[in-house]
Amino acid sequence: MGQHRLGGLLIIGDPTVSIHRTRIVERTIQARLPTISTVGEWADLPVEQPTKFELVINLKTAKALGLTIPQTLLLQADQVIE
Repeated sequence: MGQHRLGGLLIIGDPTVSIHRTRIVERTIQARLPTISTVGEWADLPVEQPTKFELVINLKTAKALGLTIPQTLLLQADQVIE
């Protein structure tokens, strides 16, 4: 979590991890890092759910992949990248 930007953190049940639980929780919250654990005692961590979903369609990438995006989907998109 130091110099590298992580996409998330998986905590696997290890007795030594519990010793550093408070520090790990503080660092993950500070870094806004999604975290999951195989240890039940970590289940009281706060959970956030998204309040808004955005549909962004990149037509250049779709074309490069040989995909045709239906007009009905394009009309529903929040943003269409040409």
